[in-house]
Amino acid sequence: MLTFRSEIDSLFAAITTVVLLIIGIIFLVPYVFDESTHTFTFTLVWLSLFFLTMAFILWVSFSIKYIFHDDYLYVKGGPFFSKIPYGEITRAAPTKDIYTGYRILSSSNGLEVHYKSGVLGSVKISPRDRHRFLSELRKHCPEADIYD
Repeated sequence: MLTFRSEIDSLFAAITTVVLLIIGIIFLVPYVFDESTHTFTFTLVWLSLFFLTMAFILWVSFSIKYIFHDDYLYVKGGPFFSKIPYGEITRAAPTKDIYTGYRILSSSNGLEVHYKSGVLGSVKISPRDRHRFLSELRKHCPEADIYD
């Protein structure tokens, strides 16, 4: 099994940071200004929800990886994943359209992998070493149209 981590660019890191700050404000400001909520149970539940939400966003954002198995490409980010059989892959090409469709990436330097069995027809990914990833994909999918 060959594993590729997702590239993380500064735009993605900035967006994630802003989202975490907004969630922090949404969770903490009402708690600070409403003293009637300062019971032990409420505080425990409120802070647990806050930390679980933050952990989930960090898990989904920074645990992204792409794994070449013997029969399929495994694309995973947090609890979201796809097992894409190599025979289903028809095309892979660079894309700048990273904001729409099914995507498991953390960079604007994306690749779109088209496959027959996909609900949306493709998944957008961003492997760190794009050239090596595409070279490996060519080995597993000789019939697919793969562009650099």
